[in-house]
Amino acid sequence: MPSRRSLVAPGLGAVAVVLLLLVPGAVARPVPWTGYPPLPEALDRDFLPNLSAPSLAPGGGGSIDFSVSDPLAAPLADAQLTLGVYAFNGFPGNATGGVPVAGAPVLTTPSSSGAEANVSLGSVLPGRSVSGSIGIQTSATTPSGTFAVRTALAFSENGTAYRLESRGWFSDAVWANATELPNGSVTLNLSRLGVSGVIPETAVLVSSSALDWAIYAIAGAGVVLVGVGAFVYFRRVSKSSAGAR
Repeated sequence: MPSRRSLVAPGLGAVAVVLLLLVPGAVARPVPWTGYPPLPEALDRDFLPNLSAPSLAPGGGGSIDFSVSDPLAAPLADAQLTLGVYAFNGFPGNATGGVPVAGAPVLTTPSSSGAEANVSLGSVLPGRSVSGSIGIQTSATTPSGTFAVRTALAFSENGTAYRLESRGWFSDAVWANATELPNGSVTLNLSRLGVSGVIPETAVLVSSSALDWAIYAIAGAGVVLVGVGAFVYFRRVSKSSAGAR
């Protein structure tokens, strides 16, 4: 509803970006949040410049690493980063859907564990960044495939609240309404999404076979070109400052 570090296994960064742009929001919010003013689109990529996720075997664990930066003129106050596992693309079959009830990866922090995790970052100063990580743990029954992880960043600046979200927070209908013009061309209308900007998301690959990793990397690389091309296009052509980009 985030230049970037690649996933642990070479070539698997493509899989993460594919999920960012092309996976339907399996458990997405049906309607957007309201009341968040848009930020300049050129700054979106700067808020979450580094985001990387591991490749794991069933039963294994690792960490999702991130950096949150402040590209604004004033500090980001009460900054909070949210990450959540929200969709699953299984192998074999490549069928995308909701997260399996049994064996789904768990996000862990020192105080919580579950499908979603919140990290309080405090104040981030202009031009500075804060790095961190959250744990992710699979079980012996975790199925092979990619688990999409959506992100959201909330903060206030000079008393105004802002919230940026990744694609996974929006239903297909809401996303289409905000990114497609009647003539079929691509746009980005933050007012219709109800957020201040769009940031990257990532995915965790779970597989017990090195061959599976190679297959995912090859298949994902082909699709990522389409997804990234569309995303970069509507990010570059926008010129409106009223939320329609």
